[in-house]
Amino acid sequence: MISFTSAQLSAWFAALIFPLARILALIASAPIFGNKQVPARVKVGFAFAITVIISPTLSIPPGLDPASAQGLFVLMQQIVAGLIMGFTIRLVFASLEMAGDIAGMQMGLGFASFYDPQNATFTPIIAQFLGILTALVFLAADGHLYMLAAMSDSFREFPIGVGVPSANALRTVAEWGGTLFSNAVQFAMPLIGALLITNLALGILTRSAPQLNIFAVGFPITIAVGFTTLLLSIPYLAPLMEYFTHASLDAVSRIMHQLGGH
Repeated sequence: MISFTSAQLSAWFAALIFPLARILALIASAPIFGNKQVPARVKVGFAFAITVIISPTLSIPPGLDPASAQGLFVLMQQIVAGLIMGFTIRLVFASLEMAGDIAGMQMGLGFASFYDPQNATFTPIIAQFLGILTALVFLAADGHLYMLAAMSDSFREFPIGVGVPSANALRTVAEWGGTLFSNAVQFAMPLIGALLITNLALGILTRSAPQLNIFAVGFPITIAVGFTTLLLSIPYLAPLMEYFTHASLDAVSRIMHQLGGH
């Protein structure tokens, strides 16, 4: 008859629950995997399958009981680490969607919004268009595979243990977000500049010919200039997105390294 001690069962449960918490938090918060249209059972099953593969390679501190106060502290650490990784990568999508939002408002299409299934909310049409392109480029550049590899490496950078993580990691996340959004604004600058010149020209035209209906003439011109500039800018989106993807993965590695106290 096969028998198990309570210590063995606790060790097996710890070897499963701690990495599962980090992986599940990453999948829930990361782009593509964390899409709200993906059923929760699929996310949990995918996270469990990855955990079964990774857990034999991990070293769990002996005697760490998941039901103890130390175990709950370590469990919260794993959840926070997974959320930070997913949030860091999701900032890439949010920054380019913000660029599309700025472009849409400058074009006069801020009122045109459609349902975004990824975020389960209504998003301006230009922002949603850039978001879909970003997701396609992310998949084409194998960003989802690199993300899973970074998640696996995170257990080496920030191993499962009872140590207190460093607070410098949160500052790195904030700095990384600021860098991304500044780059997104730079991506939208050509369109903003073109529309600024267009609006200045329409203002001069209105002063020269007051009888001209500026709303009937200016709105189509603004949209045409905006779409033309956006069309010329799209070829630069793929290399920019690929750079953002690799930079975000480097940021994830740096953040996990700092969480580990290095």
